[in-house]
Amino acid sequence: MNSMKSLINEIDKLKPVSHVLNKVMELMNDSQRSSSELSEIIIYDPALTANILKACNSTYFGLKTKIDSIQHAITFLGMEEIANLVLLCGCSDEMLQKQEGYGLREGELWRASVSSAIIARDIAKDNSLNEEHFIFTAALLKDIGKIVLNQYVAGSLERIHELVFDQGYSFIEAEKDIIGIDHAELGAIIARRWQFSNKMVEVIHQHHLSEEPAKNIQETSIVYLSDIICMMMGIGVGSDGLAYNFHKDAFEQLGLTDQDIQIIILNFAEKIEKIEGLIGMS
Repeated sequence: MNSMKSLINEIDKLKPVSHVLNKVMELMNDSQRSSSELSEIIIYDPALTANILKACNSTYFGLKTKIDSIQHAITFLGMEEIANLVLLCGCSDEMLQKQEGYGLREGELWRASVSSAIIARDIAKDNSLNEEHFIFTAALLKDIGKIVLNQYVAGSLERIHELVFDQGYSFIEAEKDIIGIDHAELGAIIARRWQFSNKMVEVIHQHHLSEEPAKNIQETSIVYLSDIICMMMGIGVGSDGLAYNFHKDAFEQLGLTDQDIQIIILNFAEKIEKIEGLIGMS
């Protein structure tokens, strides 16, 4: 494969996620937070402000009143909802593009990332975790490495599939073997260069639970489970298909039964039409 220097150059071409994301996550973890503080963080990023107002006025929320300011949006939708929109709208535009190497059409990576983030947030709430915004963001960004690795996977797909289908490799193991790095590892490098926390870097790196200790970290397990549930529903299933190791013990550690998974899927199915309206895919 090309040198790591070439990959780093590709990373530097990515439009970074808004620096506002980290500030919003910090604020939402502060019990003394105020709506004016949240508004003050957002309003100085014009592009982000525009995207949030566009989302607020979309069919997803179905508001009868037109929202024309961030403070107005917070008043109508609340701080939690606006914080989630910041995380959604602050993502890199490249996630909307098609990823031919992974067999994902235009918008599919974004759709899968948003779906995974919403499911992960719901699981975090059900488990009474205080870091639902962190988990939401980690699930949203977990596959960011696919954007850069896409072209290398496209050029090596036949060899990767030989390892997967003939030798029983998982897709991520085959990526590592053929290309020299996998999308989760590369995603962690991107997260580090974008100055996310060490914890965020590690969750993105281990979101397929490639290393045994990762199963003991609740946040990582939730991000992994949200990804698996999306695959079960056929969301984001491209050329990598279902070729990943299944860790049933991760479900068990969170106390999730097969029935719980079915309920999560049913509940999400009711949201998907609205979600696609939100991300402009309807």
